[in-house]
Amino acid sequence: SNLSANCWSRLHPVNMFNNYNMKFHHSKALTSPYPGSHIERSQVPEDKVGWLTEWKDYNPVEYTAKSVLAGPSWADPQISDEGFSPKFNERDGEVERKSLNGLYLIENGRPRNPVGRTGLTGRGLLGRWGPNHAADPVVTRWKRDRSGNKVAHPATGKNILQFVAIKRRDCGEWAIPGGMVDPGEKITATLKREFEEEALNSLQKSPEEKAKLEKQLQKLFSQEHFVVYRGYVDDPRNTDNAWMETEAVNYHDETGETMDNLPLEAGDDAGVVKWVDISEKLELYASHSYFIKLVTEKLGAHWSEDPGSECHE
Repeated sequence: SNLSANCWSRLHPVNMFNNYNMKFHHSKALTSPYPGSHIERSQVPEDKVGWLTEWKDYNPVEYTAKSVLAGPSWADPQISDEGFSPKFNERDGEVERKSLNGLYLIENGRPRNPVGRTGLTGRGLLGRWGPNHAADPVVTRWKRDRSGNKVAHPATGKNILQFVAIKRRDCGEWAIPGGMVDPGEKITATLKREFEEEALNSLQKSPEEKAKLEKQLQKLFSQEHFVVYRGYVDDPRNTDNAWMETEAVNYHDETGETMDNLPLEAGDDAGVVKWVDISEKLELYASHSYFIKLVTEKLGAHWSEDPGSECHE
């Protein structure tokens, strides 16, 4: 799982035909123990990840966390529960069960992970059977010196980009301050809400402070933005029956004026929040390094000191 993010598409070329014609693999979705538990996944060899490869002896471990089985509002009941008949591959009331990657198969009443085997069935820590939708706001600015001039990387001559990163409480890894889309919520609302909660600690602010933050953020979140990625995510919480999907969106503060005046403060699921210089050396949660790399490409910012280190198809 420590393979550099720019080379990940070479591992399991499962073409998912999403907007960006991305090729997927499972790496973090095969790691053990499963997050927050001592559960070991059944080992899945690289050549047996894809469902098209026959594997009669495949015997995955069944696991759904107690926190999910307790029936919180964000979680589905068990498939076998009476009265629970989810409408997969469509919008089911307020719950979006459509995948960003197209149709997924249903086997024995359970959705099947479109990218392949993970060595674990059930839902693990995920609330929904099938796709669990998240939103990741990538908020960026240029790194500047004390005089306000952009700082270029000495090796490449390209300007260094910074993004707002949080250190996750659950696993201690650095990440984009994103979160789950609430039922019925528009993705744009999720992106703004999650950034406020995780990076500005808005849940602990007074109504007056909150209103002030809202006003400042409105400018950033209402400007032109770049949809970095939409689709499946190689996440350590994924199982054969439940998986993460996200929409990552870049909000870039070109002048730095909007974000310079915002007091970053860790909140909700974040332990620490800060501006982080972007380069290929960053090791981030799930597929976040890949999203960050796409942003540097779009903005022409520094990424790698060694131009030959990237994989070329």
